[in-house]
Amino acid sequence: MKREPRSESSASEVESETGDQPAIGLVADADPRVLENVVEAQERGFDVLLLDPRESGSTVVRVAAKLGADVFSPPAKEVPDADFAQYLRLRANAKTDRGVIVATDSARPIDFEESIAAHRDGVEVTDAVTVAEGDSVGVLVGVPAYNEEGAIQDVVAEAQEYADEVLVVDDASQDATAQVARKSGATVVEHTRNKGYGGALKSVFEEADAWNASHLVILDGDGQHDPSDIPKAVQTQESTAADIVIGSRFAAGSETDLPLYRRFGLFVVNTLTNLSMGVVRRDSWTRDTQSGFRTYNRSAIETLSQDNSIGDGMSASTDILFHAHEHGYDLEEIGTTIDYDVDDPSSHNPVSHGLTLVSNILKTIERERPMTTLGLPGFTSAFVGIGFGYWTFSNFITSGTFPIGLAVTSVFFVLAGIFACFTAIILHSLNTHLDD
Repeated sequence: MKREPRSESSASEVESETGDQPAIGLVADADPRVLENVVEAQERGFDVLLLDPRESGSTVVRVAAKLGADVFSPPAKEVPDADFAQYLRLRANAKTDRGVIVATDSARPIDFEESIAAHRDGVEVTDAVTVAEGDSVGVLVGVPAYNEEGAIQDVVAEAQEYADEVLVVDDASQDATAQVARKSGATVVEHTRNKGYGGALKSVFEEADAWNASHLVILDGDGQHDPSDIPKAVQTQESTAADIVIGSRFAAGSETDLPLYRRFGLFVVNTLTNLSMGVVRRDSWTRDTQSGFRTYNRSAIETLSQDNSIGDGMSASTDILFHAHEHGYDLEEIGTTIDYDVDDPSSHNPVSHGLTLVSNILKTIERERPMTTLGLPGFTSAFVGIGFGYWTFSNFITSGTFPIGLAVTSVFFVLAGIFACFTAIILHSLNTHLDD
């Protein structure tokens, strides 16, 4: 079934007269995804009723009220779940004679088209159709694409053989990528401005979460990945219960002809990435940290769709691994084929790309492990400075001449060490505070 992606239409485009359509009834809880339904309902011109059954006054409730939702609580403090629809119906009667569409599990994305289709005039209460109930996807292939007009048709056609749905996120391409992908049968989300590879990935995760996808497979839009590897990735995920399956250029079964310069660069990046996550034993390493061919399960999709720390650039692949490490996700690697001989491949200068990745990794290490990356070197620097200081005064006592060079060196090492130590302590305190 062809799907329509979520849009960012303004309220003026969908506004209708008050009372001309049913109200949308929601039940408040602590899940901020309730607010997504509030916003979309208002953009479509619906009156929004939000029942706060426990009079919680939570952040979600306060924000919904500021957004214009009609927030109310029932007279009784303890309300059975079965009565939620009844209270919403009574509230709706004061606003419209068209009834109310009720989503008691209000954190689930509402399928407004299906819900309206299910609602009948004269019916006071209709259960909302949510994405999870009526529109789930087994295997979704997501393709971030930028100026891939020449390759995207084949990528979509081949992926459709192994997927339930193919989603292409066009990152404000300057060619006909979006039109070609749409004609090929893919669902297309178009960015109005270029957000980078990471920005396109985040849109893929958000759409996959909204569609309740069980498996999300990421392919590059230039045709370098082999879609025939999709079944193997999904089967591996199901048999091992891995949260993320990575198509590795270094695992058994890989037929990738990796150029020597890429192999060396990947060795450096892979080493730094694994060490930055505290993985010391080589047999526990992720062997291909930069592979774009990955398969995510439902849990990974949900958390990644809500993670704003993932960068917009090519470093997003590394950021996702840090996210997986932080959440304790299980990773599996399978051999895959990557074709570097495709026409018009996505091109990134390997030197600048590598330096960007290394810089991002080092910044992450500094932020996440300040006592190791700053504290220990700082202490060592201060200790060396004290040694130079001892040498300075010893030389002065024995020779009567004050060695300016040694003194300056001593002061430099001591001050640098003290600065690094204090910075490490401050960052460590901030990390501890944020974790709490």
